[in-house]
Amino acid sequence: MESKEGIDALFLHATEGILVTNAEGLITRINPSAEKLFGYSPGELNGVKIEALVPSRFTHKHENNRANYVHHPHARAMGLGMELFGLKKDGSEFPVEISLSPYKTVEGTFVIAFIVDITLRKEAERNLRNYSEDLERQVKNRTLVLEEAIKELERTQKELDASLAKEKELNEMKSRFVSMASHEFRTPLTTMMSSLSLVSRYNERNDPENHAKHIRKIEKSIVNLTDILNDFLSVSKLEEGKVHNMPEEINLRQFLRDIDSEMQGMLGEKQHIDQYYSGEEEVLLDAKLLRNILFNLISNAIKFSPEESAIELHALVSEQAIAIWVKDHGIGISEEDQQHLFERFFRGGNATHIQGTGLGLNIVARYAELMDGNVTIESTQNKGTTVKLVIPR
Repeated sequence: MESKEGIDALFLHATEGILVTNAEGLITRINPSAEKLFGYSPGELNGVKIEALVPSRFTHKHENNRANYVHHPHARAMGLGMELFGLKKDGSEFPVEISLSPYKTVEGTFVIAFIVDITLRKEAERNLRNYSEDLERQVKNRTLVLEEAIKELERTQKELDASLAKEKELNEMKSRFVSMASHEFRTPLTTMMSSLSLVSRYNERNDPENHAKHIRKIEKSIVNLTDILNDFLSVSKLEEGKVHNMPEEINLRQFLRDIDSEMQGMLGEKQHIDQYYSGEEEVLLDAKLLRNILFNLISNAIKFSPEESAIELHALVSEQAIAIWVKDHGIGISEEDQQHLFERFFRGGNATHIQGTGLGLNIVARYAELMDGNVTIESTQNKGTTVKLVIPR
């Protein structure tokens, strides 16, 4: 290989493209592999400027770089960190990798360029990059699908938890209803049975005073039973979404007078209702819902107030709101119990001996909500309670 023939064989039969340029950038020698690589016939590139093999957009830059390289020649890879392209005779481009090695002779400075077509490598890199990007997209899509599945599972879990909680609440309601009903129904029914038996005897003895007394007891027991049934009927309708707010034009002052008249039969001995009214009389309200609210509040005030006490019914109508409140001077509610008053079946610790379902205030609050209003309570134990309903106009 040290002979000229050996060196010529290495140059001519190398699979890499090899060409030699002089200081002016003219190709002085090129091997068959390089000629084939660029699509030229044997000898066609001899004496041609090297820029003929460079795409036109890089020609000016290549000339400057070549001039600089001639002044500071050293063996190196060409275009470090850059993508290099060769220009074929037919005008097509292809990616290349080039190494430069300078040498000097008596004829001047020359540069040997070793050129490798890296089209297949670039395609492989591009395919690998595309595969990687595709894989990343698939992973991202799968992750999104998984996240959606997890969210759906979480939603389902929340729905199941809510359903279980609802079912548990309903079961507790059923148990409490059975327990409460067995007690609350038994008392008035027992009273009625006893009074009916005594009514017959007092009638036979011609004792009108005791006869009337037990008739009143029977009437009161019937009212109590009706109240219990009404409470449960109201809860059932609210749960089923059958109760709606349907406002109508009413005379509120007259409406409250009518409520007063209807409640007279429930008043205890020497109890009375005092009314206080201020503001406009014609308002837009759901009369049925308001009637149920006031019946509940006034009947509570009657039940929890002593004989010979006043039940106050106030109404204040302004441009902004309608405020109605019921005030009594009865047993009141402890601070501890006040935070639970709107819970179903809750009864104050000082009211267990008084008949009731523990549903009234819960129903009142829900009716008020349907009317876009709210209910507040102020109470002091043994001094009385004020329940206030405020409905925006």
